[in-house]
Amino acid sequence: MRRSAARAPGSAVPQTAAVGADLPHPAPAAGADHAPAGPPADPAPRRLLRTEFPFELPRGYVDDAGTVHREGVMRLSTARDELVPLRDVRVQENPAYLSVVLLGRVITRLGALPMVHDGIVENMFASDLAFLQDFYRQINAEGHTRAAVQCPHCSEPFEVELGGSRLGES
Repeated sequence: MRRSAARAPGSAVPQTAAVGADLPHPAPAAGADHAPAGPPADPAPRRLLRTEFPFELPRGYVDDAGTVHREGVMRLSTARDELVPLRDVRVQENPAYLSVVLLGRVITRLGALPMVHDGIVENMFASDLAFLQDFYRQINAEGHTRAAVQCPHCSEPFEVELGGSRLGES
């Protein structure tokens, strides 16, 4: 067990460059003729989780000044993103409003708009809303909602969508 000396209030704590960098290395085994190797190599390379995905709307959102905003970014949804809208009065009165509130939470950027919220989503063209609903399903399902099948008549392969029909029903 490693202990640190007590520090005076307000004194800075030194930062290390890497996890475990300040730990002592074990002494080489008796009779070893070589210098100790560094820490063991990571057997499995770490895969970073991609959490944001760029998109381009088919038509684009038109703001009050008449500017069209088409390029945006959507982040992965959390459980909270899918649960919080269920408490929204608009969603309770009209369940179809769920997708509008949910998309307003997960779209992090749209064109030059300073902020994206459900009020912006509800004023989008229907084709853009449908695009965003499909895009949401795509990025949050990691491709598990499609299945490869074969036509029973012509034996031609194709894919079918297996996911839920509305946002939040994957």
